[in-house]
Amino acid sequence: MRNLLAFKPARNQVGLTLVELMVAVALGAIVSIGIVQVLVSNRFSDDLNTSIATAQENGRFIVTRLRNDIMMAGYHNPLFPDLNDSVDLTEENSFLRNNVIVLPGDFALRANLGSSEGSGSSDDTLVISKQALQDCRGAKLGYLDDEEFYVVNEYFLEGDELRCRGFDGRVLRGQRIAIDHNNHEAVTLMEDVLSFQVMYGITASDVNATTGTPVKYIDASELAAAFDDNAHVVAVKIALIIKGDGDGFIESPAEFKLLNEDTITAPDKGLYQAFETTITLRNAKNFVRANI
Repeated sequence: MRNLLAFKPARNQVGLTLVELMVAVALGAIVSIGIVQVLVSNRFSDDLNTSIATAQENGRFIVTRLRNDIMMAGYHNPLFPDLNDSVDLTEENSFLRNNVIVLPGDFALRANLGSSEGSGSSDDTLVISKQALQDCRGAKLGYLDDEEFYVVNEYFLEGDELRCRGFDGRVLRGQRIAIDHNNHEAVTLMEDVLSFQVMYGITASDVNATTGTPVKYIDASELAAAFDDNAHVVAVKIALIIKGDGDGFIESPAEFKLLNEDTITAPDKGLYQAFETTITLRNAKNFVRANI
């Protein structure tokens, strides 16, 4: 009987040639390299975006923090019911309003305390006077919780930290014994600050011809002469350079020109941003206008 199931021999099995294998490996390598490059690019973009975002966030925070304090420089109201009245408030009012921006020598008990200009592109120091509920550190310095007093706040850069230190103006003037001053230990307001610069907007020398508008901006080294010439500080410009958090970097270290300072070059390729603002000292300005 004839076998109806014909036997079909298997076809010969042929594998990949060496050339085909090498082409496949090459194509795979190209695709892999492309994927890796995309991942690396995304990681770099994420790091850079993180650095930009944190620099902007930190910059906005510290500018707002400084503005809120500095804009009140020169404020003193002897009639305010919560102002501690253990001293002659009329005399204190006159002294504070004429020493809104503190210079070295204004307080005999701490003669070195005062606004100063750093040499070259070195950092500046800003010291202001005002009536307030607490100093820049949040310290009450021995006063009651609801009492206001004569506050002197000092802002300066130490390393890469923007710091502040508060004082009782009455203690500095020898009118009161220091209480709860914590040795005037400074607190850090912001880290990763590369530079802190300040300029001062002054009125015309002839107070009878001024409306309280700044006619020019000078640095701290020129303030003493300006005060001797009857000028008043009615505005303050501050400028800072802040480094963003994260691992973002650029091709070469950035360069910055702040206010009237020499060019500042970043110490590394990290993401740095400059921030600048002008703050009107409304209390000082109103005082000048009231005395025209």
